[in-house]
Amino acid sequence: MYDIIIVGAGPAGLTAAVYARRAEKTALILEKATFGGQITFSPKVENYPGMKAVSGNELADLMVEQALELGAEIELGEVNKIEVNGDGTKTVFTAEGGTFTGKAIILATGARHRLLGAPGEKELIGHGISFCAVCDGAFYKGKEVVVVGGGNSALQEALLLSDVCSKVTMVQNLDFFTGEEKLLSTLKQKGNVEFITGTVVSGFEEENGELTAVKVVNSAGFEKTIRTDGVFVAIGLQPDNDSFKDVAEINEWGYFDTDESCVSKTPGVFVAGDCRSKQIRQITTAAADGSISALAACNYIDNL
Repeated sequence: MYDIIIVGAGPAGLTAAVYARRAEKTALILEKATFGGQITFSPKVENYPGMKAVSGNELADLMVEQALELGAEIELGEVNKIEVNGDGTKTVFTAEGGTFTGKAIILATGARHRLLGAPGEKELIGHGISFCAVCDGAFYKGKEVVVVGGGNSALQEALLLSDVCSKVTMVQNLDFFTGEEKLLSTLKQKGNVEFITGTVVSGFEEENGELTAVKVVNSAGFEKTIRTDGVFVAIGLQPDNDSFKDVAEINEWGYFDTDESCVSKTPGVFVAGDCRSKQIRQITTAAADGSISALAACNYIDNL
């Protein structure tokens, strides 16, 4: 029996674990993929207080280390079901067959990469289509790549790739880029980056199962084929919360429909981080949710 079970080991979940342990509550973190969540895909983080510049991997490692040193437990496992027991405790089931019971649950499930939905995309993931320049950028050294997107994530991907690739072509569906002006300005100073706006990806070309080109069409209907060695998709994230809709209300976009209190419709179940309905999704806002949800969970347990 744990006091608090945390689903997800991103900034929200790890912060929740820190607060839970400081309140002397036992805490178990269950993570299905990567400790640190989406920040591990960021080559450089420059907007986290107290750190002028740090890689996402390094920041994630520091967060995990802090939670472990305080006594939190971390297990690999994909949670696919939560049941509320008659005594108010909750049982968590994992796809691997594990079961864990806790007095309170914090859902910090984060979000996953959004797909373009173009024909051939899913088949070419890992065969020319990637979502992480940090992970795969080195494979394209001296080659030409395309980055799809116009927000901060896309701009950061392009900046990293511009240092190793011979050419980077950015394709944005809007007529302007939505990322920070500082990032865009830095990118425009690069001599090997081309910008294409008002254009969407309509498909891909491949040879022997490997990507060879991306097909695009602009707002005027003009079609074009861009020969490329790789495509990095950076068009945002989407939540993966369907498994928990019985214990936490979900809005039309798939996010947990809760406010800043991080309280769900089920007593003793809280939500935190990018999986929650919110206007701003940053490491700092995820960490804030982690602290709020953990303190709410501790208060719930203390008043049982």
